[in-house]
Amino acid sequence: MANIYKNAKVDLTTNTVTTVYTCPSNSRAILKSMYVSEDTGNADTITVKLFAGDPASADSFSLYNVKAIGANATEQLITEPIIMMENEVLQVTAATANRLHVTLSVLEINRD
Repeated sequence: MANIYKNAKVDLTTNTVTTVYTCPSNSRAILKSMYVSEDTGNADTITVKLFAGDPASADSFSLYNVKAIGANATEQLITEPIIMMENEVLQVTAATANRLHVTLSVLEINRD
């Protein structure tokens, strides 16, 4: 069993759904923190969802629904650990393209 420290980073260049992290089928993961930064001087919003498997067919759980991010601000959206099970998916959607950056810190626990 290995502990793998990772980060996942996305520049939300579109206002469509973007996958930030998918937990591997042989692992569980602990989401340690997630920062969202606005870098254009324009306030925006973000939606964050956790899916219990393939987003096309799995149940969706809203972590943040249209969360406001201030102009030139950074928000820490995950401040307490969230456990992700095998094959779960974390997705985000920005209201406007080219304004928000997301950085996620993950401890992946691999069973191989």
